[in-house]
Amino acid sequence: MRPVFRVFSIVMLAAASAGAQNKPPQVQVSKTAEADLKSGDSGKIRAALDEVRLAGKTGGARFVAPIVALLDKGATTTLTEAAIDTLGDLEAQQASSTIAEYMQHRNVRVRQSAAKALAKTKGPAAVKGLVRALSDQDAMVRGVAANALGQMKAKEAVPDLFLALDHRVNEAAPSIGMLCGAADCEKLGARIGKIPFDVVSAGVEQALFRADVPDDTKIKLVGRIRELGTQEANKYLRETAKKWPAKGSARIKQALDQAVQATGGGS
Repeated sequence: MRPVFRVFSIVMLAAASAGAQNKPPQVQVSKTAEADLKSGDSGKIRAALDEVRLAGKTGGARFVAPIVALLDKGATTTLTEAAIDTLGDLEAQQASSTIAEYMQHRNVRVRQSAAKALAKTKGPAAVKGLVRALSDQDAMVRGVAANALGQMKAKEAVPDLFLALDHRVNEAAPSIGMLCGAADCEKLGARIGKIPFDVVSAGVEQALFRADVPDDTKIKLVGRIRELGTQEANKYLRETAKKWPAKGSARIKQALDQAVQATGGGS
Protein backbone atom coordinates (compact mmCIF):
# COMPACT_ATOMS: atom_id res chain seq x y z
CA MET A 1 0.00 0.00 0.00
CA ARG A 2 1.37 3.41 -0.92
CA PRO A 3 1.91 5.82 2.02
CA VAL A 4 -0.71 8.29 0.78
CA PHE A 5 -3.37 5.56 0.58
CA ARG A 6 -2.33 4.22 3.99
CA VAL A 7 -2.74 7.67 5.54
CA PHE A 8 -6.11 8.09 3.82
CA SER A 9 -7.28 4.71 5.12
CA ILE A 10 -6.21 5.56 8.67
CA VAL A 11 -8.06 8.88 8.49
CA MET A 12 -11.22 7.21 7.19
CA LEU A 13 -11.09 4.53 9.89
CA ALA A 14 -10.61 7.18 12.55
CA ALA A 15 -13.56 9.18 11.22
CA ALA A 16 -15.75 6.09 11.15
CA SER A 17 -14.70 5.24 14.69
CA ALA A 18 -15.46 8.76 15.88
CA GLY A 19 -18.87 8.62 14.16
CA ALA A 20 -19.68 5.37 15.88
CA GLN A 21 -18.66 6.85 19.23
CA ASN A 22 -20.95 9.85 18.68
CA LYS A 23 -24.01 7.67 18.00
CA PRO A 24 -26.30 7.16 20.98
CA PRO A 25 -25.92 3.67 22.41
CA GLN A 26 -28.45 1.09 21.27
CA VAL A 27 -30.90 0.54 24.11
CA GLN A 28 -31.43 -3.14 24.79
CA VAL A 29 -34.90 -4.13 25.92
CA SER A 30 -34.84 -6.56 28.83
CA LYS A 31 -35.71 -10.19 28.15
CA THR A 32 -38.68 -9.96 30.48
CA ALA A 33 -40.25 -6.92 28.74
CA GLU A 34 -42.89 -8.83 26.81
CA ALA A 35 -43.88 -10.82 29.87
CA ASP A 36 -43.94 -7.61 31.89
CA LEU A 37 -46.34 -6.01 29.40
CA LYS A 38 -48.72 -8.95 29.97
CA SER A 39 -48.18 -9.15 33.72
CA GLY A 40 -50.95 -6.87 34.91
CA ASP A 41 -48.42 -5.20 37.24
CA SER A 42 -48.58 -1.44 36.64
CA GLY A 43 -44.97 -0.86 37.65
CA LYS A 44 -43.60 -3.59 35.40
CA ILE A 45 -45.78 -2.49 32.49
CA ARG A 46 -44.66 1.14 32.77
CA ALA A 47 -40.99 0.16 32.99
CA ALA A 48 -41.34 -2.08 29.94
CA LEU A 49 -43.05 0.69 27.95
CA ASP A 50 -40.22 3.08 28.85
CA GLU A 51 -37.63 0.57 27.65
CA VAL A 52 -39.46 -0.02 24.38
CA ARG A 53 -39.77 3.72 23.69
CA LEU A 54 -36.04 4.20 24.28
CA ALA A 55 -35.27 1.30 21.95
CA GLY A 56 -37.01 3.14 19.10
CA LYS A 57 -38.51 1.75 15.91
CA THR A 58 -35.76 -0.78 15.27
CA GLY A 59 -35.42 -2.19 18.75
CA GLY A 60 -39.05 -1.84 19.77
CA ALA A 61 -40.98 -2.99 16.71
CA ARG A 62 -41.51 -6.54 18.01
CA PHE A 63 -43.41 -5.17 21.01
CA VAL A 64 -46.17 -3.50 19.01
CA ALA A 65 -48.50 -6.52 19.24
CA PRO A 66 -48.33 -6.90 23.04
CA ILE A 67 -48.81 -3.15 23.51
CA VAL A 68 -51.87 -3.23 21.25
CA ALA A 69 -53.15 -6.20 23.25
CA LEU A 70 -52.67 -4.16 26.42
CA LEU A 71 -54.80 -1.35 25.00
CA ASP A 72 -57.43 -3.78 23.73
CA LYS A 73 -57.66 -5.31 27.20
CA GLY A 74 -57.85 -1.93 28.91
CA ALA A 75 -55.55 -0.26 31.42
CA THR A 76 -55.37 2.68 33.79
CA THR A 77 -55.45 6.14 32.26
CA THR A 78 -51.75 6.66 32.99
CA LEU A 79 -50.74 3.36 31.38
CA THR A 80 -53.08 3.97 28.45
CA GLU A 81 -51.38 7.29 27.73
CA ALA A 82 -47.94 5.68 28.02
CA ALA A 83 -48.91 2.81 25.72
CA ILE A 84 -50.34 5.14 23.09
CA ASP A 85 -47.28 7.41 23.28
CA THR A 86 -45.04 4.37 22.84
CA LEU A 87 -46.90 3.17 19.74
CA GLY A 88 -46.62 6.68 18.32
CA ASP A 89 -42.86 6.76 18.88
CA LEU A 90 -42.60 3.36 17.19
CA GLU A 91 -44.58 4.78 14.22
CA ALA A 92 -46.54 1.54 14.21
CA GLN A 93 -49.12 1.88 11.43
CA GLN A 94 -50.62 -1.50 12.31
CA ALA A 95 -51.66 0.05 15.62
CA SER A 96 -53.55 2.98 14.08
CA SER A 97 -56.98 1.34 14.26
CA THR A 98 -56.57 0.57 17.96
CA ILE A 99 -55.27 4.05 18.75
CA ALA A 100 -58.11 5.63 16.76
CA GLU A 101 -60.63 4.00 19.09
CA TYR A 102 -59.19 6.09 21.90
CA MET A 103 -60.13 9.29 20.10
CA GLN A 104 -63.49 8.84 21.80
CA HIS A 105 -62.09 8.30 25.30
CA ARG A 106 -63.65 10.38 28.08
CA ASN A 107 -60.23 11.61 29.29
CA VAL A 108 -58.93 14.54 27.26
CA ARG A 109 -55.28 13.67 27.92
CA VAL A 110 -55.81 10.25 26.40
CA ARG A 111 -57.44 11.82 23.34
CA GLN A 112 -54.55 14.26 23.01
CA SER A 113 -52.05 11.39 23.16
CA ALA A 114 -54.08 9.45 20.60
CA ALA A 115 -54.19 12.37 18.16
CA LYS A 116 -50.43 12.93 18.44
CA ALA A 117 -49.75 9.22 18.00
CA LEU A 118 -51.97 8.92 14.92
CA ALA A 119 -49.99 11.75 13.33
CA LYS A 120 -46.96 9.44 13.55
CA THR A 121 -48.50 6.03 12.87
CA LYS A 122 -50.39 7.26 9.78
CA GLY A 123 -52.42 5.07 7.40
CA PRO A 124 -56.14 5.03 6.47
CA ALA A 125 -57.26 4.23 10.02
CA ALA A 126 -55.27 7.20 11.32
CA VAL A 127 -56.87 9.52 8.77
CA LYS A 128 -60.36 8.40 9.80
CA GLY A 129 -59.56 8.87 13.46
CA LEU A 130 -58.10 12.33 12.90
CA VAL A 131 -61.08 13.40 10.81
CA ARG A 132 -63.34 12.51 13.72
CA ALA A 133 -61.00 14.44 16.00
CA LEU A 134 -61.64 17.66 14.05
CA SER A 135 -64.89 18.00 15.99
CA ASP A 136 -63.44 17.10 19.39
CA GLN A 137 -64.39 19.26 22.36
CA ASP A 138 -60.73 19.99 23.08
CA ALA A 139 -58.97 22.69 21.04
CA MET A 140 -55.60 20.95 21.21
CA VAL A 141 -57.03 17.72 19.84
CA ARG A 142 -58.71 19.60 17.00
CA GLY A 143 -55.53 21.51 16.18
CA VAL A 144 -53.28 18.45 16.24
CA ALA A 145 -55.73 16.60 13.99
CA ALA A 146 -55.94 19.45 11.47
CA ASN A 147 -52.17 19.83 11.29
CA ALA A 148 -51.60 16.09 10.99
CA LEU A 149 -54.04 15.66 8.11
CA GLY A 150 -52.11 18.24 6.11
CA GLN A 151 -48.73 16.72 6.89
CA MET A 152 -50.09 13.27 5.98
CA LYS A 153 -51.29 14.60 2.61
CA ALA A 154 -54.79 13.29 3.33
CA LYS A 155 -56.54 14.92 0.38
CA GLU A 156 -59.72 12.99 1.11
CA ALA A 157 -60.02 15.05 4.32
CA VAL A 158 -60.30 18.43 2.56
CA PRO A 159 -64.12 18.68 2.89
CA ASP A 160 -63.83 17.93 6.61
CA LEU A 161 -61.04 20.47 6.97
CA PHE A 162 -63.25 23.14 5.39
CA LEU A 163 -66.01 22.29 7.85
CA ALA A 164 -63.50 22.53 10.70
CA LEU A 165 -62.19 25.86 9.39
CA ASP A 166 -65.71 27.26 9.31
CA HIS A 167 -66.03 26.17 12.95
CA ARG A 168 -62.90 28.12 13.92
CA VAL A 169 -60.33 25.36 13.81
CA ASN A 170 -57.69 27.76 12.50
CA GLU A 171 -55.09 25.03 12.00
CA ALA A 172 -57.24 23.67 9.18
CA ALA A 173 -56.34 26.58 6.87
CA PRO A 174 -52.66 25.67 6.24
CA SER A 175 -53.62 22.03 5.74
CA ILE A 176 -56.24 22.99 3.16
CA GLY A 177 -53.57 25.04 1.41
CA MET A 178 -51.26 22.02 1.36
CA LEU A 179 -53.91 19.72 -0.10
CA CYS A 180 -56.40 21.69 -2.20
CA GLY A 181 -56.92 21.15 -5.89
CA ALA A 182 -57.74 24.17 -8.06
CA ALA A 183 -61.44 24.27 -7.13
CA ASP A 184 -60.83 23.84 -3.41
CA CYS A 185 -58.02 26.41 -3.44
CA GLU A 186 -60.51 28.87 -4.91
CA LYS A 187 -63.01 27.89 -2.20
CA LEU A 188 -60.32 28.79 0.32
CA GLY A 189 -59.84 32.13 -1.43
CA ALA A 190 -63.58 32.77 -1.20
CA ARG A 191 -63.20 32.87 2.58
CA ILE A 192 -60.88 35.87 2.39
CA GLY A 193 -62.72 38.69 4.09
CA LYS A 194 -65.07 36.29 5.85
CA ILE A 195 -62.67 34.82 8.39
CA PRO A 196 -59.66 36.53 10.02
CA PHE A 197 -57.05 37.34 7.39
CA ASP A 198 -54.12 35.92 9.35
CA VAL A 199 -55.94 32.58 9.47
CA VAL A 200 -56.91 32.27 5.81
CA SER A 201 -53.64 33.76 4.53
CA ALA A 202 -51.72 30.91 6.19
CA GLY A 203 -53.56 28.53 3.88
CA VAL A 204 -53.34 30.76 0.83
CA GLU A 205 -49.57 30.97 1.22
CA GLN A 206 -49.27 27.19 1.16
CA ALA A 207 -51.24 27.09 -2.10
CA LEU A 208 -49.34 29.96 -3.73
CA PHE A 209 -45.97 28.28 -3.31
CA ARG A 210 -47.08 24.83 -4.50
CA ALA A 211 -45.85 23.88 -7.96
CA ASP A 212 -48.92 21.74 -8.65
CA VAL A 213 -51.47 24.55 -8.25
CA PRO A 214 -52.28 26.22 -11.62
CA ASP A 215 -51.15 29.80 -12.18
CA ASP A 216 -54.72 30.87 -12.97
CA THR A 217 -55.82 29.69 -9.53
CA LYS A 218 -52.96 31.51 -7.85
CA ILE A 219 -53.77 34.73 -9.70
CA LYS A 220 -57.37 34.46 -8.46
CA LEU A 221 -56.08 34.09 -4.90
CA VAL A 222 -53.89 37.15 -5.28
CA GLY A 223 -56.87 39.01 -6.71
CA ARG A 224 -58.99 38.09 -3.69
CA ILE A 225 -56.39 39.56 -1.36
CA ARG A 226 -56.02 42.62 -3.57
CA GLU A 227 -59.77 43.26 -3.30
CA LEU A 228 -59.47 43.66 0.47
CA GLY A 229 -57.45 46.84 -0.04
CA THR A 230 -56.29 46.87 3.57
CA GLN A 231 -52.88 47.61 5.06
CA GLU A 232 -52.77 44.03 6.30
CA ALA A 233 -53.38 42.77 2.77
CA ASN A 234 -50.73 45.12 1.39
CA LYS A 235 -48.17 43.92 3.92
CA TYR A 236 -48.90 40.29 3.08
CA LEU A 237 -48.64 40.92 -0.66
CA ARG A 238 -45.34 42.79 -0.26
CA GLU A 239 -43.84 40.03 1.85
CA THR A 240 -45.04 37.35 -0.56
CA ALA A 241 -43.63 39.26 -3.54
CA LYS A 242 -40.25 39.47 -1.80
CA LYS A 243 -40.25 35.72 -1.13
CA TRP A 244 -41.33 34.79 -4.64
CA PRO A 245 -38.63 32.57 -6.21
CA ALA A 246 -36.47 34.15 -8.89
CA LYS A 247 -37.33 31.23 -11.17
CA GLY A 248 -40.99 31.24 -10.19
CA SER A 249 -43.88 32.13 -12.50
CA ALA A 250 -43.48 35.61 -13.98
CA ARG A 251 -47.27 35.89 -14.23
CA ILE A 252 -47.69 35.42 -10.48
CA LYS A 253 -44.88 37.87 -9.72
CA GLN A 254 -46.52 40.46 -11.95
CA ALA A 255 -49.88 39.88 -10.27
CA LEU A 256 -48.27 40.30 -6.85
CA ASP A 257 -46.46 43.50 -7.84
CA GLN A 258 -49.62 44.99 -9.31
CA ALA A 259 -51.60 44.02 -6.22
CA VAL A 260 -49.01 45.69 -3.99
CA GLN A 261 -49.36 48.95 -5.93
CA ALA A 262 -53.16 48.73 -5.96
CA THR A 263 -53.34 48.27 -2.19
CA GLY A 264 -51.05 51.12 -1.22
CA GLY A 265 -47.71 50.76 -2.90
CA GLY A 266 -44.51 49.17 -1.74
CA SER A 267 -43.70 51.48 1.14
